[in-house]
Amino acid sequence: MTSRWVLEVEKVRDIEVRWHIMSLAVLNENKLDTLDEGYRETMTTRAWGPVRVVTAAWQKHGAEVLGPLYTALGTRIHNRGEGTTREALAAALADAGLPADLIDYADQEDFEFEAQLRASHKEGIDKVGQEVGTPVIAVPGPDGEEIAFFGPVVTPAPQGEEAARLWDGTLAVASVPGFYEIKRTRTKGPDFSNL
Repeated sequence: MTSRWVLEVEKVRDIEVRWHIMSLAVLNENKLDTLDEGYRETMTTRAWGPVRVVTAAWQKHGAEVLGPLYTALGTRIHNRGEGTTREALAAALADAGLPADLIDYADQEDFEFEAQLRASHKEGIDKVGQEVGTPVIAVPGPDGEEIAFFGPVVTPAPQGEEAARLWDGTLAVASVPGFYEIKRTRTKGPDFSNL
């Protein structure tokens, strides 16, 4: 949902989005024993196929394919509830105009682009620390330096002026030296059942 918000912001503010790969499977691989059974199952099986396909697409076709592929995957996995099935991944590749044979990377155990996947993940998580998940965004701070945050976690994705206000607020908190965190209590947790 945050990626949908950022694409909406791109329509109403002068920003350039650069997509990177971050993997909850990589983030959680050393703490699987602390996860509930359902989430552990997602992290050990269903989360690897999509990130391998996305990484292979990036390595073979460049970073410019990441945005369209994230959109296609998110639409199929989350909006349509198709999950991370091989069929959904293959359809997302077609939606993004990418070669169908990239699906073969989904099940590649000795993943050809493992180092690149982990390096991209590390670059993102190093900006915010190991205690968070996705999304991670980085924005310009008051002196032009990069300020990174976990979040905003938002659903549904804000549209139009609401998206712009959230972006402006994100830049506002990034402009305050020493700003650390805003957190709101959830009344309902995230639903990972369609991964």
